[in-house]
Amino acid sequence: MNKEKRQRIFARLRDANPSPTTELLYDTPFELLIAVILSAQATDKSVNKATASLFPLARTPAETLALGEEGLKSHIRTIGLFNSKARNIVKTCAILIAEHGGAVPRERKALEALPGVGRKTANVILNTAFGEPTIAVDTHIFRVANRTRLAEGTTPLAVEQQLLRHVPKPFLKDAHHWLLLHGRYFCVARTPRCPHCGIADLCEFPDKTPD
Repeated sequence: MNKEKRQRIFARLRDANPSPTTELLYDTPFELLIAVILSAQATDKSVNKATASLFPLARTPAETLALGEEGLKSHIRTIGLFNSKARNIVKTCAILIAEHGGAVPRERKALEALPGVGRKTANVILNTAFGEPTIAVDTHIFRVANRTRLAEGTTPLAVEQQLLRHVPKPFLKDAHHWLLLHGRYFCVARTPRCPHCGIADLCEFPDKTPD
């Protein structure tokens, strides 16, 4: 895919959604961090349902530690892998207090040192909480990037590196959300909704669904 086509794709995505953001509900970087940890192998809807009761009681690392692992589990047990997630969140809160004054760090290395936080989660925090031009390649973005040929790669890291290289700079900060939402609602896994897609004529997917 050439530079001009990428420019046109992101211009259309921007025009359709000028201010994209995550569908996870949060008020602070800490709440976003907890929500993203919980979202692994879970839907945003299920996470939002759990955090609706959790966050009023645990808005800070200290409050979350006071709630305890079992108390935390009582709010998130409807989410997959809730036992390991609760354990990681408690450990993360302890580290935030001990090493970062209770604040969520803005550095990738420090974020990735937190239990339950990998590169993808770190990218979400850097982008959504702090406005950094990062792209967290989840299953939706991996699919959209490869299918459209915006950025091809066999691993999430390879796709991330290609996107960072090829997405026009004016669109880089919001590219993560545009691509994720496009994959969630239009370029879906089994039967992409090509007739309803605003970039179908620019997409290079060889098996596009006809109008």
